[in-house]
Amino acid sequence: MDARPLRQLDWLMTLCAGWMLAGLYLDGWAHRHFQNLETFFTPWHGALYSGFLALLVCLAWMLVHFRRPGEPWWQAIPPGYGLSLVGAAVFLAGGLGDLVWHTLLGIEVDLEALLSPTHLLLAIGGTLMGAGPFRAAWRRPTDGAAGLTDLLPMLFSLTFGWSVLTFFTQFAHPFVHPAAEGAMPANPLQLQRIELAAILLQSAIMTGLMLLATWRWALPFGSLTIVLTLNALLMSALEMHFYFVRVGLIAGVAADLLVRWLMPSTHASPRFRWFAALLPATFYATYFLAVIWLAGTWWPVPLWTGAIVMAGIVGWLLSYLLLPPGRPLPR
Repeated sequence: MDARPLRQLDWLMTLCAGWMLAGLYLDGWAHRHFQNLETFFTPWHGALYSGFLALLVCLAWMLVHFRRPGEPWWQAIPPGYGLSLVGAAVFLAGGLGDLVWHTLLGIEVDLEALLSPTHLLLAIGGTLMGAGPFRAAWRRPTDGAAGLTDLLPMLFSLTFGWSVLTFFTQFAHPFVHPAAEGAMPANPLQLQRIELAAILLQSAIMTGLMLLATWRWALPFGSLTIVLTLNALLMSALEMHFYFVRVGLIAGVAADLLVRWLMPSTHASPRFRWFAALLPATFYATYFLAVIWLAGTWWPVPLWTGAIVMAGIVGWLLSYLLLPPGRPLPR
């Protein structure tokens, strides 16, 4: 297949996936700030489902544009985009189920809204669709020297997948529930446990995805800054904690500097493991410094510094999944 139409498809899918992701976070923001959403037909759902329709149009264009006369339609699917069609079917089923669910059982609130079966179907289908540019880039040959502009659809698609995961785990995310801020609350031990668990969970999700990208590509400078900043912007918007955007920005620049300094690859496992450990540790060091600087913290020094070290340990252990000892893999 020609490279130019594939590039156009990547960008069309990226833009429409961004539209749907914005609708998802807008709907999440509305559920957090409006307690009386008693109907399926809301502007927030409209933003989400109109993004889905835009993705359907992109996929239909793909089948028409890439199909040669006389070929079966499935042969027109570019590598990496087959699961996007599966995701469209899953999302459609989830959307219809969600309409019936809301009609019969009402509108969910709090954790129910995140964990209802129909919403999880929407999450799975949407992720399969939006991750198309990432899968497509993964399957295309590369000499490892792709520039930042060439990798932008892949990076935005990676951000999409990560941001869906962080959205559906927002109940355990420090940007949404910054329990270390301010003065000591009435139940300090319980909040400390929750925040530590959230840090470990989000460290695993972030580091696993970033290691996957680093394992596959020689990421140019600015790649991780884009991904971390965009995700921080989305997560901060849920509770209007926009000062955490600078955490994503600073940690992203630091992560890009780590990539340039360590040059992690499958041929240098110690550097790959150091990157895996330093990425989450740097991210949460930036987070705690921002909390201390802007709001103050009631956490003692051994606790928040220990949380940073534990985040690094999570990343270090994850590196062994992608790069088992004694089995180097080619880039």
